[in-house]
Amino acid sequence: MQYKIFWCKVNKYYLNQRLSFFADSWVDTSNLFLISTCEVTDRAKSKWLSEAKRALKSWMKIAITGCWTLKEWEKISESDFYSLYPELEWWRDQIEILGEKPIVEPDFVSTNIFTKQQITTKHFLMIQNGCDNYCSFCLTVLKRWKHWSRPLNQIVDEIKRVEDNGCNEIVLTGVNLAARWCSDTKKPSESRFNELLYSILIQTNIPRIRISSLGPEYINQDFFDIIWDKRIMPHFHYSIQSFSEEVLQRMGRNYDYQQLVWVLQKTREIDRGLDTWNNLISIGADLIVGFPWETEVEFEETLRWVEGFNITKLHVFPFSEHQKWQKIPAFYFSDQVPFSIKKEREKKLIGLGDQIRTKFLLANKGTAHDVMIEERKNGKWHWWTDNYLSVELEGDFTRWQILKDFIWINK
Repeated sequence: MQYKIFWCKVNKYYLNQRLSFFADSWVDTSNLFLISTCEVTDRAKSKWLSEAKRALKSWMKIAITGCWTLKEWEKISESDFYSLYPELEWWRDQIEILGEKPIVEPDFVSTNIFTKQQITTKHFLMIQNGCDNYCSFCLTVLKRWKHWSRPLNQIVDEIKRVEDNGCNEIVLTGVNLAARWCSDTKKPSESRFNELLYSILIQTNIPRIRISSLGPEYINQDFFDIIWDKRIMPHFHYSIQSFSEEVLQRMGRNYDYQQLVWVLQKTREIDRGLDTWNNLISIGADLIVGFPWETEVEFEETLRWVEGFNITKLHVFPFSEHQKWQKIPAFYFSDQVPFSIKKEREKKLIGLGDQIRTKFLLANKGTAHDVMIEERKNGKWHWWTDNYLSVELEGDFTRWQILKDFIWINK
């Protein structure tokens, strides 16, 4: 069976379950192409649709799962799906529309999720799904519906199972990762994400814990009191989107400029007892350029703070109006930024990010890191350091092996 994942780490989590389910079932998957879709931008939609058409024209059967098969968390009806994608109607007999989860019971494949089909060396572990934020640039709330959290005992049990089978690194992920985890209220300040991190550290022995994209509104002092632990990898990625107060308001974000500055300042001040540690912390950020009404001055604010905090790993997106298929609220805003200006700002911000990244690589040259061996390609082993520096090396290694105090050399 072939498969293709588009972007989302939650998609990776569920696809791993889906592959495990197929491995345990009688279903013939020899001519099946499984596509896990994404709704982030028009470009993402076009890419998965193009991939689907390519497979269909080769007379393959395809199964489609992910965001674009969902409506308010439930599987979308066939009539609704083909009204969105009439160009796929001709191949209807070759297409199977799946829900996101392989079956109703959430723990069905928990014992086999690692041993049967592990698509990545890191184990992507979903702790929540859905979102209640109603940001004006996003369709998530219409697709995955409201926020919900997995119980602590499920999360801890899954970590123990994958660890027992040789896994050395987990990546905590979700649609809105820290969003009021296991809280009964909608207040960001009531999130119990810090409590979850503490419980994982106490109740499991997994040696490497990564945290995927975090909303700044859910970060407080308790978070910084916990992440001193060296089992938590020193790369912190924040869903920032913009440093302009006015743009954040138009986006409907639940934080302001002051919260962003406080979170990034505290991240830069993390101290684990190493003189050079502050320089080696990796900070990532999601950023949107060209949001409706974004002025050059507002864009320059984002440039200034990206450089000021040395943000070392940028995910830059030109604002997508979502002109194809379903529309986002910001589609209807006046004063849309011209495409040429969006692309110019994207190029400028990516260029700045590359400059910062280059300085970060130079600062890391000759420093010691713990690394985990991930995969072998073209005769070489590939892996990442704890702070997300790529490594490629020949030698006698094994997958999931951890190397202590590996000296990183910039190529």
